[in-house]
Amino acid sequence: MDKQMVLKPRMSEKTFGLSQTGNVYVFTVPESANKQSVAAAVVAQFGVSVTNVNIVNVKGKQKRTVRKRARPVMGQRSDLKKAYVTLKEGDKLPFFETEDDKKKSDKKADKADKATEKPVKKSLFGKAKAAKEEK
Repeated sequence: MDKQMVLKPRMSEKTFGLSQTGNVYVFTVPESANKQSVAAAVVAQFGVSVTNVNIVNVKGKQKRTVRKRARPVMGQRSDLKKAYVTLKEGDKLPFFETEDDKKKSDKKADKADKATEKPVKKSLFGKAKAAKEEK
């Protein structure tokens, strides 16, 4: 049941804030899920360490729609279950990557590339000295 459990990330401003400040990610899970199965599914699907799982059952709201020249019709939104998953410090999921996170990872990759390359000295006029030395 671990890898076969459907974990749908909740995308909202509140969940974005939780992921940035507390390293907490929110998923919509099946009604039959429990804390242990959610933790195992997150570890199996994303390869991160889970420290805590909280589960909330949300009852669907009653909604009223009015049809043209007819009585109001009452309906109900479906119930859902949310799982608040806290990850180990340093682990992240790619759902809420911001532009700053992408830039930081790009800068780290660039620094690693520059460290492996041979440095080229430039003169005052911007021409590479290495090109002159080869001639």
